[in-house]
Amino acid sequence: MTNMPYRIYTVSEAEQTILKRQWLDSYEVPSVVQERLNALFGEFVSPQEAVHRILNDIRIRKDAAILEWNQRIDRAELAQLAIDPMVIRTAPERIDPTVLEALQLAAERIRRFYSQQPLPQWLNEEGLGQVIRPIERVGVYVPGGTAPLPSSLLMTAVPAQVAGVSDVIVCTPPNPEGISDVILAAAALIGIDKVYQVGGAQAIGAMAFGTETIPRVDKILGPGNLFVTLAKRQVYGLVGIDGLPGPTETVVIADDSADPELAAADLLAQAEHDVLAAAILLTPSRSFAERVGEAIQRQASKLSRQEIISASFERTSGAVVTETLQQAFDLANQYAPEHLCLLIKEASQWIDAVKHAGGIFIGEHSFEVLGDYVAGPSHVMPTGGTARFASPINLWDFVKITSVIQLEPTQSSQLSKAAATLAYAEGLTAHAASAEARLKRERKS
Repeated sequence: MTNMPYRIYTVSEAEQTILKRQWLDSYEVPSVVQERLNALFGEFVSPQEAVHRILNDIRIRKDAAILEWNQRIDRAELAQLAIDPMVIRTAPERIDPTVLEALQLAAERIRRFYSQQPLPQWLNEEGLGQVIRPIERVGVYVPGGTAPLPSSLLMTAVPAQVAGVSDVIVCTPPNPEGISDVILAAAALIGIDKVYQVGGAQAIGAMAFGTETIPRVDKILGPGNLFVTLAKRQVYGLVGIDGLPGPTETVVIADDSADPELAAADLLAQAEHDVLAAAILLTPSRSFAERVGEAIQRQASKLSRQEIISASFERTSGAVVTETLQQAFDLANQYAPEHLCLLIKEASQWIDAVKHAGGIFIGEHSFEVLGDYVAGPSHVMPTGGTARFASPINLWDFVKITSVIQLEPTQSSQLSKAAATLAYAEGLTAHAASAEARLKRERKS
């Protein structure tokens, strides 16, 4: 048995600690990261300033800057940034067949799910409507730091393809051993042959500005670390972005009917993502919270990423004992988690109690790990409380609505007088004159 720093909080304690949201710029930078930044730049620089300098260098020096930052940050000496398309196409032959089969299953289920999402185009009898057009080129960022994430490639690129995006490129961090074949195999399975060896802020800059090798994209999507998120924020407006994802998070609401072993497994699965990952149990039963803690201690001793899990439980994870189940839902709605897992009696009857969540996982058989890989909906979901106003990746992220105005002469004439009146009220006489010109022509005819 290991010794995980699992803690049981009161509601008031949790609201000041693990349930308290942080602004992106207020995240405490681990000392090892700050020391690395200082060494890279030869002086103290904040993460925001470091990202600004990297982006500006990529904008000016393009490929040369990327290759230099690849070496300085990732210690990768590369002759070229683009992966040979033949290397990508043959990657499925180089991975375990069972892994390949699982990737195929995931891709098929994701495609099937998004094929059911409607993208309505319409034109009414007044001549007003909308048309839907796909974004032409999107860039997908695929994390590859502590673990390669082919699932993130599928969960982002497949919806883009279903939406009709004609050109999808992928950027993923390089390493001395080369890009993982499992990531390349995922790309090959869905017909992507543009994969570039670049990560971090430099990848976001490359896709936003374009370089000699990497084409400029219209929108950048996909999760990443703090530096990726800061870079996306700084290039927003030049390109579109899917959001500013922070550390991943799961809230589990459970009662005494739940299996503490399964609840513990779900929390541990979330905590192993990142030292800042949040794995939070909300329950009206203190005895259940205690049993989950005992199960966490037993299960964690057999896991490979114990240091990361321990750091997560030290800072951002734990259990909260509520007065009632309703209070647990109230707290969850205030927190607005990326993932909300319901391990309670008659869980489906509580769906209407959920106001804010990236995804709702109902019952012990619909656990969050299935959502991470093979259930169907994208696992790229809003974090940091942005589920109050944002959605998981879906087809609307990859299309644009264009309004259509096609009025008949009679309608135009009827509306022109009101348009001229409003234009005069705003002091825009050229606008008014344009409307009145139509009225004059109508009177002559």
